[in-house]
Amino acid sequence: MIKRTSQDIRRLNRFEVLRRVYAGPGAMSRQDIATATGLSFATVANLTAELLEAGVLVEAGHEDSSGGRPRARLAVNAERGALIGVDIAETSVHAELFDLALTVRHSVERPLPPGDVRPSDVVDVLAGCVEELLSVSGTPRERVLGAGVSVPGMVEREGGVSSFSPYWSWHEVPLRALLDERLGLPLWLDNPLRASTVAELWFGAGREADDLVVLTLRAGVGAGIAIGGQLYRGFTNSAGEWGHTCLAMDGRLCTCGNRGCVEAYVSTRGIAQTWRELAPDDERAAGADDAATVAALALAAADGDPTAAAVIDRTGRYLGAATANLVNLLNPRVLVLGNQVVDLLGERLLTATYEAVTRHALPLPHRAATLRRSAVPHNAVTRGAATFALEGFLNDREVFGPVSRMRQPRERRDGRRTGSADAEA
Repeated sequence: MIKRTSQDIRRLNRFEVLRRVYAGPGAMSRQDIATATGLSFATVANLTAELLEAGVLVEAGHEDSSGGRPRARLAVNAERGALIGVDIAETSVHAELFDLALTVRHSVERPLPPGDVRPSDVVDVLAGCVEELLSVSGTPRERVLGAGVSVPGMVEREGGVSSFSPYWSWHEVPLRALLDERLGLPLWLDNPLRASTVAELWFGAGREADDLVVLTLRAGVGAGIAIGGQLYRGFTNSAGEWGHTCLAMDGRLCTCGNRGCVEAYVSTRGIAQTWRELAPDDERAAGADDAATVAALALAAADGDPTAAAVIDRTGRYLGAATANLVNLLNPRVLVLGNQVVDLLGERLLTATYEAVTRHALPLPHRAATLRRSAVPHNAVTRGAATFALEGFLNDREVFGPVSRMRQPRERRDGRRTGSADAEA
């Protein structure tokens, strides 16, 4: 077990305080925050003082209290700076500029070259996206607090290295170093599984449940895991590669080189293949763009095509069986299904998936789990990537300082000490 230092605990508490302010229906008092987080009022008062001093929070009016002084209400200071979130996908780069309240200010998407994309291609396209975001929005570069970049595959987070990509022949690519040469911004890299999960923790299902699994379903497939309100990364930051667990022995060939993986059946590529298998003469299933093929499948099913409906139902059975494995293994409170596949295939897919989960999951963990569609606004991956940058900013010692540099306690007139962090901070 890794022993947490007082600085680690303080950092996590700072995240939790700010996460609850983001999750609130509006500005919150310190008492509201203490109730929502379970932290003591003294800890909340200390941490909110730091966040106010750093300009992350701002006072937004007061509320009456029962017989005492009016309570200050706190809100995120949207104008404190800007954040950038980038989603590198198989065929394109999608980038968004956010204010500190994580409101989208501008979006841009540019295609990647076809075929085996080189790291330099991604760097060029991504740098072009960032320049457009800053230019069109009129945002000075120095106002950007950081940029989060989601990279498909396995990412060595501390070094900013793309260890393996399922789409391209990338191995141990120092992507953060390459991007740093072009962008000159604080950068944080991770993959779509963890970006989507962080977005849910801050802005979606994680507001209500601390134990959840977030399924990413697009060209790549995986499961982000949160336990006790904290993202679970695994020893090498590779936890959640559920898409590369075996669903069918000696089944379809997967992009990872193995056979029978979950991804080979429920990704956009896998769904397009199922349609081609069930309707080999249907030209709509023969396109080279898998996402466009799945979109055509959704339209065909909506128009009453029985084969298209059968493809969605079969995909739901595959997905439900694989999801039941997660229910039995992790016993989560909530499972969130999101991204491209769910957006395209909608309720029919979710219904078929839920029926299959019911058949395959054990009764007790199944009764405890709620299966729901992601409600995170806009692109969950870019929002989660921007949240990585926000978390990085909140870790900045030049902004918040180590514990030893925090505000020192002072004497009150009654001789008691105030302003110090209690044991929880």
